[in-house]
Amino acid sequence: AIIGALVALSIIALILSLVKVKDVTLPPTVKYGLVFDAGSSHTSLFVYEWDSDKENDTGVVSQTLSCDVQGPGISSYAHDPPKAGDSLRKCLDKALKVVPAAKHRNVPAYLGATAGMRLLREQNSSAADQVLAEVTKTMREYPVDFKGARILTGEEEGAYGWITINYLLDSFTKFSPKAHMWLHPEAANIFGALDLGGASTQISFMPEGSVISQNKASKFTLYGYNYDIYTHSYLCYGQNEMLKRLAKQLIAESAPSTRVHHPCYPKGYNETVHLSSFRASPCTNRSDARLPLGDRTVTLEGRGNASGCLAAVRELFNFSACGQSRDCTFDGVYQPPLRGQFIAFSAFYYNFKFLNLTEGQPLATAREVIEQLCTRSWEDLSSSYPKEDPKRLPKYCANANYILTLLLDAYKFNKTSWNNIFFQMKAGSADVGWTLGYMLNLTNMIPAEAPTRVKGHMPSLWAAAITFIILTLVLGLTALLL
Repeated sequence: AIIGALVALSIIALILSLVKVKDVTLPPTVKYGLVFDAGSSHTSLFVYEWDSDKENDTGVVSQTLSCDVQGPGISSYAHDPPKAGDSLRKCLDKALKVVPAAKHRNVPAYLGATAGMRLLREQNSSAADQVLAEVTKTMREYPVDFKGARILTGEEEGAYGWITINYLLDSFTKFSPKAHMWLHPEAANIFGALDLGGASTQISFMPEGSVISQNKASKFTLYGYNYDIYTHSYLCYGQNEMLKRLAKQLIAESAPSTRVHHPCYPKGYNETVHLSSFRASPCTNRSDARLPLGDRTVTLEGRGNASGCLAAVRELFNFSACGQSRDCTFDGVYQPPLRGQFIAFSAFYYNFKFLNLTEGQPLATAREVIEQLCTRSWEDLSSSYPKEDPKRLPKYCANANYILTLLLDAYKFNKTSWNNIFFQMKAGSADVGWTLGYMLNLTNMIPAEAPTRVKGHMPSLWAAAITFIILTLVLGLTALLL
């Protein structure tokens, strides 16, 4: 009986060695990435994740976390750089809680600074370097694969925002439930991007044909397709810098008076300005013979004049520099004809959200709402919006008129194409901005992991072999006992 059992086991071993095996593909691993958006007025952290088996060399990325850093933008810490690094810690701690601990060391982390730091670099390059050095020092204290902190060009900021929008709106790739795979949409609707920050504004879109000035073109390969887009960034045309330039212009025109009428501010609202504050930004530090030297103070008195506000804002643009050229916006900057639909985000969205103008109202309605806002008194506004920031509330009239001028007179939208602009800040569960586009472009440079394969027995043959072993052992032991 024992000999018989051994013979049976030998036969089983021979059978198992001949059983066919097949490859079993394990699920792809999940990768994570961290991107800090260090803007002129504030900093935000975004955590993204994507599967390691990429789609046509580009990761299918989703947003896992967004965290707003407390305090102003990092450029505000020029006189105390260590605080710039310390300001990031709370959001970094939150990020490490959503990323599995075993993956921390392999998480690429980046910080991209935008227009606020571009201005600081122009004004004081050593201070900008110190701020970035302190940010780098803080990031390296955390268990992540820190790739660096750098100042993005305006064109990079615009182009990455364009990528984000078209990714979130399924213009590049879309999942097909029937085919159980990601497909490139036929005749995809490619959107343009309009971004308005505190210190700069960007426009990016795909023009018709190849009418692109080479120094304004950005080229991308995403999901196996090539894209050539036009993008331009206007430094000093963000809304915060615009407000400073507008105040300086009004004060200069009224010099030497120390009480200046401000057509965009509501009646009953006054604001005191130190002339020395204009020297703190490269956008307003150019000398003006009409302004006295020293740290003189001037009081801006609101007048609530809608037409006067629009006229004053228009003076901030140099439209005559374009001459008769049709492919020109302002300040002599080349721009091909507009094409397609556009998503307007950041300050475009927040200002029009306040005015309830984000749902696609016609241009005539937008003009009417803005004009009504500009004629309201400060007492009326402050009582109607008690929860609104009192520093931001009196600026909405100027901001709204600036947006109209920028979109209509500068970028050349008209009554018809105005309907192609959609004011949004989110698409699905992800924020619209440049950081997701940056991460998507980055994944093209991270090699895709080959699917992990292991050898596994055919389930049916393996079950039969196990059953045979058990029966043989039972019969062998029964025979031995008998």
